[in-house]
Amino acid sequence: MSSSTETTAVQSPPSKRAAGMGFIMIAVLIDMISIGLIIPVLPPLVGTFTTSESAHTLAQLAVTLAFCIANFLSSPILGGLSDRYGRRKVMLIGFSGLALSFFVTAMATALWMLVVVRLFSGAMQSNIAIANAYVADITPPEQRTQRYGQLGAAFGMGFILGPVLGGLLGHINLHLPFFVAGTLAITNWLYGFFVLPESLAPELRRPFDWRRANPFGVLARVKALRGVGPLMYVLMFSGLAQTIVQSCWVLYTGHRLGWGPLENGLSLLAVGAMSVLMQGVLLKPLMKRVSVSRVVTLSLAVSIFTNAGIGMATQAWMVYALIAIGGLASAVGPALQSQISKAASASSQGETMGAVAALNSLMAVIAPPIGLGLMYLVADLPKTDLRIGAPFFFIALLQLLSLYFAARYFAGQPDDEPPAAAVSSASSAS
Repeated sequence: MSSSTETTAVQSPPSKRAAGMGFIMIAVLIDMISIGLIIPVLPPLVGTFTTSESAHTLAQLAVTLAFCIANFLSSPILGGLSDRYGRRKVMLIGFSGLALSFFVTAMATALWMLVVVRLFSGAMQSNIAIANAYVADITPPEQRTQRYGQLGAAFGMGFILGPVLGGLLGHINLHLPFFVAGTLAITNWLYGFFVLPESLAPELRRPFDWRRANPFGVLARVKALRGVGPLMYVLMFSGLAQTIVQSCWVLYTGHRLGWGPLENGLSLLAVGAMSVLMQGVLLKPLMKRVSVSRVVTLSLAVSIFTNAGIGMATQAWMVYALIAIGGLASAVGPALQSQISKAASASSQGETMGAVAALNSLMAVIAPPIGLGLMYLVADLPKTDLRIGAPFFFIALLQLLSLYFAARYFAGQPDDEPPAAAVSSASSAS
């Protein structure tokens, strides 16, 4: 979208603006900054209600599971509602739920309050799935890999700004990042209400059906979409790997390297910066020269190497070097999203992306008992003991399984679009 077009759009009523990537990327950026703010400080906050390392691990497990279970059950419902009422309205629900949950978390005085508010937050929030459906609404199938890369860059930028800001604020006061995150969520609600246009045309909407909102039923329907079944296994294992990283990172680096909120915020800044570089800058020229199948398989292979390396790292510089190399692996997400989105109809993008979000949430339900369980087993070992890296060794194994199923899927597909055709598509898009 040209700058003149965007200027005209901003001056028009929300209902009459043409939905575009610029609008949804701003919403996603603010959303991810608010979420990223609490990543370095939520585990230490949970720790204030416990008295030992093992109790802290179990409490973190309870808080994490509360969010993930509620999100798994609600994501297909919210995705289906967005197919019926539009993306914008459902995103507004998510923004309001996030704002309330951040403020209540900041004022929590007991562990049970954190568990309850994370249940509520998980049930109300499916913004990532709705944002993916929004992109599918406004993007031709042949351009979706690049567009999902742009959206991934917005996610990454949020993880550059959010965690480092959360680490700095948490260094001042452990509760301060939650108040700032809540204020940002309110800001995003105001942006969504007054500025964000709707992307789903009324003629493409369909009635909401509770039977179709069953998360297990939705997963089965997406698996049957035009032969993308093996990709669901790729999403499953890579999603499980990613959520184990998220559930273990702060505890792991704290025990292995002695990092606190500030150091973890800076490390997540590095992760976000590499994600933005890969998805926002390098992905488009890469897709002109390399097939989707090679992008996915190379990304998964890099992920295997970097996670195994982090499990063996004993110095901070080693972790940062592996983060830099691992940035190449962030290309896998947009490529997989694009393949699945292209297999779904225009009227079921919300349900499809809700199903993908439900699968990720299901993996997030499974991940904490595995990752934190492995952390619990090695928590009392010396910092230099190789066994402390057990969670990341397991993550590398999961990515190896993802690589196997990705190779199976692409082996059964026609040859990818040749680079020359991809260049032509990209040129016409710009």
